Amino acid sequence: MIQPTAIRVLWLREMKRFLRAKSRIVGALAMPLFFLAFLGMGFNRMAVPGLEGGVDYVRFLVPGILGMSLLFSSTFGGLSVLWDKEFGFLKEIMVAPVSRVSIVLGRIAGGVTTALIQSLLILVIALFMGFRISSLPGLLLAVAFMILISVTFLGLGLAFASKMKDMQGFSIVMNFVIFPLFFLSGALYPLENLPVWLRALGYADPLTYGVDGLRGALIGVSSRFVGIDLGLMLAFAVLMIAWGAYLFEKSEAV
Repeated sequence: MIQPTAIRVLWLREMKRFLRAKSRIVGALAMPLFFLAFLGMGFNRMAVPGLEGGVDYVRFLVPGILGMSLLFSSTFGGLSVLWDKEFGFLKEIMVAPVSRVSIVLGRIAGGVTTALIQSLLILVIALFMGFRISSLPGLLLAVAFMILISVTFLGLGLAFASKMKDMQGFSIVMNFVIFPLFFLSGALYPLENLPVWLRALGYADPLTYGVDGLRGALIGVSSRFVGIDLGLMLAFAVLMIAWGAYLFEKSEAV
């Protein structure tokens, strides 16, 4: 049974933790902005194979950096589960008369909100670096893709956190998962430049469709595939939430 009050309380807790940790906000923005500044400026005057005509590298890169920010911040959202487990808060809420589905949805709502705030801040900074959004409807569609990307990888992070017991092990394992997902997504370069076998792996990566959808929404590249990207991301989001919720239901609070 879904309990809206419990979802709201857990969402509010995540938001307070996020807003109070100023260093967390700076740290979450630093790496994507370094990628954007150094890669964007460094390759902007070079001819990158595979780019569609009229699209410079900065415009191509920004949606990929947004996908990167969402991937990292959402996947590591599972750390909060392990943190709460270690300090006993998770045990307290799991013995309370609150369904575990509500706990999962509350955490996902909080994680999506914080990841969305970070990505929108990066997008605003990118505007000062010369990036231009194709249209207002495109921006709204991009926000929808951001939400779906965040939900997908929050579900993934929650699934892994539900089966692990320490934060150090979680971080190590997730780094092995995150970086292949990132580099296979086409966030930094056109996927067509990869060898055929790597390209096949890229097409199995959920982030590939999220980044492609962001590009279609924000700059109009591959816009004919945006509907397909949206449908696939919706399917991935539902699948990951179901998987994460199932494993969380089976997990222990200690």
